[in-house]
Amino acid sequence: MQFNFLGLYGKIKSLIGKEEGQDLIEYALVVALIAFAATAGMNSLATSINTAFTSIGSTLTSYTG
Repeated sequence: MQFNFLGLYGKIKSLIGKEEGQDLIEYALVVALIAFAATAGMNSLATSINTAFTSIGSTLTSYTG
């Protein structure tokens, strides 16, 4: 009976000591941070691109008009 408890104790101790899942969580947090930063930056980038195309369109219209 004592041998079974020692084996169970060893298995639980090895499960607690594993860190493979920690790497996965860290990578997920980094990806989430990059996605958040990209999403936040898209608004200003889209506004700048829209302004540039509007300017180009106005210039072309004035030359062909």
